[in-house]
Amino acid sequence: MEKERLIEILNHYKEGKISLEETLKKLRNLPFENIDFARLDTHRNLRTNYPEVIFCQGKKIAHVVKIFKTLYKIEKNIIATRADDRVYRAVKKEIKDAEYVKEAKIIYVQKEKPVPTKDYVLVITGGTSDIPVAEEAAVTLEFFGSRVERLYDVGIAGLHRILSHLELIQNASVIIAIAGMEGALPGVISGIVNVPVIAVPTSIGYGANFSGIAPLLSMLNSCAPGVAVVNIDNGFGAAYLADMINKKGK
Repeated sequence: MEKERLIEILNHYKEGKISLEETLKKLRNLPFENIDFARLDTHRNLRTNYPEVIFCQGKKIAHVVKIFKTLYKIEKNIIATRADDRVYRAVKKEIKDAEYVKEAKIIYVQKEKPVPTKDYVLVITGGTSDIPVAEEAAVTLEFFGSRVERLYDVGIAGLHRILSHLELIQNASVIIAIAGMEGALPGVISGIVNVPVIAVPTSIGYGANFSGIAPLLSMLNSCAPGVAVVNIDNGFGAAYLADMINKKGK
């Protein structure tokens, strides 16, 4: 952020030259933090109500650490996805209050924990093998402040497992349905609820699963209305959208 530019905007507001609405509009468009190899969008939270998220996969560990250290000086809360143990250990050396959820592969810092919403997002999986993707979604939702309920291993191979949890399913504000194999779970869930269902195909399955392509196409071709589909194994993307829906109008 350019300090001089920020001071100028605030002084103009103080002197009555611009309105509060105009001030906020200008602040939304202030620059990023340039650290050579990355340009951190430090005003994303102001524009969207969500901070920039660190995607660790493919980044050098040293780069992730520097991004964390930079954001730590600016942001109250920080979250990083697709982080392995090596990345976490390196971050933890520099950021002592960093926490790690291994199954979700998420590192986070919360200087201020949000108050959980009254309404909840239900995260459902077809099988136990889908849980890592589900936990990425669930932990992300909790970080953002959505109340989360989990319902794992209720795939369509045993419909009685779904039917035995109808109250939990039908009282959710929004549902994230995660499945590999043929990916039929979201369509089944959508047929028994009146809320949005976010479908997440996973790369779990045998050869013709094609690393998630089969359930992705199945979900995109679902005859049940009310199903939105995110990318393969994208628990974070599903959580982001679900949180927005869960907080809509609140």
